[in-house]
This record gives sequence, structure tokens and C-alpha cells, in this order.
Amino acid sequence: MLKKTFAILSVCFLLFIFPSSYVNAQKAQLSRPKLVVGIAIDQMRWDYLYRYNSRYGEGGFKRLLKDGFSCENTLINYLPSYTAVGHTVIFSGSIPAIDGIVGNDWIDQQTGKHWYCTEDPTVQTVGAAGGAGEMSPRNMLVSTVTDELRVATNFHSKVVGISLKDRAAILPAGHTANAAFWFDDASARFITSTYYMQDLPEWVKKFNAQEEPAKLVSKGWNTLYPVNTYTQSTTDKVSWEGAYNGETSPVFPHAVNQFYQKNHGVIRSTPFGNTLTLKFAEAAINGYALGQGTATDFLTINCASTDYVGHQFGPNSIEIEDTYLRLDKDLASFFKFLDQKIGKGNYLVFLTADHGAAHAIGFMKEHHIPADFLKESDMIKQLNATLNRQFGVEKLVLSGMNYHINYDMKKMKEHHLDDEAVKKTTVDFLREQPGVQYAVDIDHIGEAPVPEPLKTMIINGYNRKRCGPVIIIPEPGWFSGHGTTGTTHGNWNPFDTHIPLIFMGWGIHHGASNRTVHMTDITPTVAALLHIQMPNGCVGSPITEVTGGFDSAHQNGSALLINR
Repeated sequence: MLKKTFAILSVCFLLFIFPSSYVNAQKAQLSRPKLVVGIAIDQMRWDYLYRYNSRYGEGGFKRLLKDGFSCENTLINYLPSYTAVGHTVIFSGSIPAIDGIVGNDWIDQQTGKHWYCTEDPTVQTVGAAGGAGEMSPRNMLVSTVTDELRVATNFHSKVVGISLKDRAAILPAGHTANAAFWFDDASARFITSTYYMQDLPEWVKKFNAQEEPAKLVSKGWNTLYPVNTYTQSTTDKVSWEGAYNGETSPVFPHAVNQFYQKNHGVIRSTPFGNTLTLKFAEAAINGYALGQGTATDFLTINCASTDYVGHQFGPNSIEIEDTYLRLDKDLASFFKFLDQKIGKGNYLVFLTADHGAAHAIGFMKEHHIPADFLKESDMIKQLNATLNRQFGVEKLVLSGMNYHINYDMKKMKEHHLDDEAVKKTTVDFLREQPGVQYAVDIDHIGEAPVPEPLKTMIINGYNRKRCGPVIIIPEPGWFSGHGTTGTTHGNWNPFDTHIPLIFMGWGIHHGASNRTVHMTDITPTVAALLHIQMPNGCVGSPITEVTGGFDSAHQNGSALLINR
């Protein structure tokens, strides 16, 4: 009895002496940032962090590296490495096999219907005429970290998604988002759908009325610095760069102000699309008072112009270098805005990419790197002819979309064809084609001589209802494409799958790690920092080097973790 009394008195004495430490510890346990900002830079290869580093200012990418924690070996662990897939995985921690977003488009394996990832015929456009707003997240089969935050706070948290691309605004924001906004080329306005609201908020109408896109392109696009200082890029005129429609040659200055008059969508393929996106993000923070309430809010941002410029000009162009130098300035301005509006240390930012990009085929050939185009349409035509000779049925293959062979399942059933025989003939044919390294019947992938990590990436990307059962893996340097200019992405190789990942701000200590982590680990890391449940399809794990800084400060009752 005396021992018990002494123990109680001891605890009371400690609380009397150290009351503030106890209170701070309790606050730290329940603390969250005022705002989380998830930024995905479209088509950003990891090496862009360092390729142009000497020309970056102190407030953008360099600030992220100097103040944040960089996961230097972050890899995509599924196929294909496409936009909609990446944005879904970043914010769900899942994989296409589970989340159902297997590409930007896919073919329903039972009906043969072509689906766009976010199309939804049950909703209407809000903010403009036309069908550009007939979109929602309903095709995504899993929850996102943004959904889980809303649930964890009993929907007091606000979630908003922003991008020029519909899919890159909608999928990261999740099913329960307050709003998602994307750019409509026809009207040159940010729009949304009736999935979220019946009318645009007044702040969006005001932003649209300012006609920022026209202002941003009004002087055309010339280099930020003298063109001869772009020493990390090829010369301004090379055969593998794509020109704008109406342009005789893809060289600076680009008269995008003139092209914009005929096609507002041209802003996407300029660095000014990123500027527009981040300006709109600032307006959203003000309009929704994000980070100003009692619950943590979440803003997802996709800077998409890096993707459009990359596709048109390739990773070694002056255009892509100039785009990243301008994006660096835009990010610095945005971070400064967050410092002033939310307060430095009160918000958590993570920056990553949905995928990377290959060098242009022409560039690789000029420098004697094995590369070429995989001529998908010709290959499918020849494959159909082979299957017709073997089985007596024309056009058995609908497409090679997403590097998967999609069969016409109605014809297969009508003619009582043996699936295994058709797949074997397909695989045997594809293995002999130029540029094909592997052709795999995924149902028998365990027997296929495919090395890791390719085997796991194939399995992670395969959803039986939305993917064809045979997959093509091109040789390194080869990719499916049309024409002779620009580049693309979608393959397993590091140029497509090695992405940046940096956390900065609330609860994050400075550092870096070269340990291999995966895109699927981003969401569980954010969930761990926020002390919320992981999404229902999450297969990743928290990155302990990132959460470790939180855990140490948490144990020490650090003021960094207190929601000021």
C-alpha cells in the first residue's frame, strides 16, 4: 500500500515540476500540419534535380534538397509507367492490379469497350460548354490518402485537386474531395464536373475572368537566358524535335502567342502552363482558406506542362531545360507564398513525379545508343494476319494498348477458340519481332524466363478485367510511338521509372537516402506522418528515414510538431 501511494505521489510530483513537457508531449501526439501539398511534376526524370542544379535558384528545387529529405532511389514498381497510373499510385499507395487504373485508357476485357480513365457519362461539365467536364474518380477502385484524411477528420479537412489534365486533378484528390479543377482548352478556363458541385465558386469565376492564359503567352516563348548558355542541351535545331502547328522549324523564339489564338491548348506545351497551374493553386488556397481551419487540409497539384514539352521536344532540348529553369522560379514563388500564408514549418510538402521519359530515338541513334520505334500498328496488323491463318478468324486482336494484347473476346467465344492456343501463337509471333525483348502470357508468368524486377512489375500492373493477357516488353531504348519526333514513356527502364521524391516542411528533417523505395511507399509515409489509416488498397510501407525525423522529434516533444 505504501509503495502504491509513493508511486502515485511520484507521478504527481513529476507532473507538477514538468507540466509543460507533459502538455507538449500530448500536443505532439495529436499534432498535424495545417496543410499538406502533394506536388507531382509530370514526366520529371530524377536526374533533372541535378542536371540543371547549377542554374536553379535558392528557393525552388535547391530549397527542397537543402531543407527537405530526398529519397534518391525512388522507383516505380509496376507497368506501364503512364500518367493516370502514376497519379493513382502516388496518392493511393496501391498498384494497377488492385486500383484498376491500368493506363490513361484501357479496354474492358469482357465487352471490348474503350474506357478513358476518368470518363463518367453520369456527370456534366461545370464552368464551360462541351464534354470536357464529364469526368469523375469513379473508375478508381480504391481510396486515396486524401480520402483517408477526410474520413479521419470526420470530413472537416478540405481536399482540392488541381492540374491542366483532368485525370491528374481528379485521381489524386480521391472520391471524397471537395473539388477538382482542370483546364478546358476550348474556353481557356478552369472547369470541374457535377460530381463535385453544380456551379463554380466565385473565386474560380474571378480567376477565369482575368484571362491569365492569354496574358502568360502574350509575349511568346523565348529563352529565359541567352540561348548559348544552355550547355546541358542539344543545339536549338535538331531533327527529332517537334514543331508547333504553324511553325516552320522548332527553334526559339516560339510564337506561341500567335498559335494560342487558334488553339488555347497550346499553353500546355509551354512552361507557362506550369505558371498558370501554380497561380491557380494559390487562388485555391485563398478561395477555400486551405490551412486556415482546425483540421489539416490537403492540396494536390500536378504541373503538367513538363510532360507536354517533353513529349514534343525530348529530354535533351533547350525547351525542356528552359521549362525546368522557369518551373524552379515558379516553385520558389509558390513556396514563398506558402511561407507567408500558412507559415513556414506549418505545412508539409512532398514533390515527386508520375513517371520519367526516354531520350528521343533520334538523339539515341546519333550517339550510337541502341534504340528504335516499336511499330505497334504494323505489328498488330501482322499478328492478326497470323492468327487468322491459324484460327480462321479475322481481327482477333483489338489493340496493343498499354503494351497489352487485347483480344476481341466476343469473337473468341463465338468461334469457341482455345484461349491457350491463341495466346501461345501470339507469344511465339511477338517474340520474333524487332524490338521485342519479352512477350509474356501473364497467366503463366511464373514459367516465363523474365528476370526481376520485371516479373513483379508485370504482375503489379495486371488487372484481369482491364488488361489483355499477353504483355510486350520492348528492348531497352525501344518504345511504342508514331512519327519521328519527340519522346514518350511507359516502360520499365530507369529513364521512365526512376523518379524524384522529396519531403519538406512540417516534421521533416534534412537528409537523403539512396535506399531503394517505391512509388507505393509515398502514401503510407504521408499517412504515418498524419497518424491516419492507409488507403484500402495500399501495398507500400512508410519510408522510415522520413518518418524517423518525425519519430525523434515526437519523442523529444519538439515544437516543430506542434500545430501552431
